[in-house]
Amino acid sequence: MKKVFLNMFVVAALGMSVTSCKNEAKNETEAKEAEEVVAATDEAANFNVATEESTIMWVGTKPVGGGHEGTISIKEGSFSMLGEELESGKIVIDMKSIKATDLEGDKKTNLEAHLMGTVEGKEGDFFNVQEYPEATFELTGVENKDNKTWLKGNLTLKGNTKNVNIPATTSMEGDKLVIKSEKFTIDRTDWDVNYGSKSVFDSLVGDNVISDDIQLELKVVANKA
Repeated sequence: MKKVFLNMFVVAALGMSVTSCKNEAKNETEAKEAEEVVAATDEAANFNVATEESTIMWVGTKPVGGGHEGTISIKEGSFSMLGEELESGKIVIDMKSIKATDLEGDKKTNLEAHLMGTVEGKEGDFFNVQEYPEATFELTGVENKDNKTWLKGNLTLKGNTKNVNIPATTSMEGDKLVIKSEKFTIDRTDWDVNYGSKSVFDSLVGDNVISDDIQLELKVVANKA
């Protein structure tokens, strides 16, 4: 009996450890109410986003296994630096540029069309780019905590605006400002992207369920104006 109890304790402890490490690695964001956007000061240096060097990587998964990954393009944006500190900024995301990089042929075309909502009758399943062709991220602050730099900003997606924290590093490479995020996740249902969500449609089972979390990774390169 003692051996059985000990084994159960070890399994539970390992499970808690794995869960803790998984949550830490995922950098899960908590969507909060939108906040006031930071304005650039007159003394700040301005930088314009180099769209051809900037991108967003995404990964979507299913609880029972499998998933897809791809990219989304940044349409435009600008940032300001006061000394060595990032002060303000905004990027505009081209939602019509969603690509699946792990597929080819018809599978790739069909998934991209479903995600963008260009399939008749399925416009609202995911991002409905005909109605919401752009998303934005606008900086509301920068803070250092847990030995990381966090970009705090309003993410507007599918007409909904929520404030999120993104773990990132900023650096200067000559006259280029480079912003790179760590991998982080958002809960897509906070922005009404509900298709396949077990938390929204509790009758879904098996392969019909898609994880609420979307993993994102951001790279922005901006040239001094």
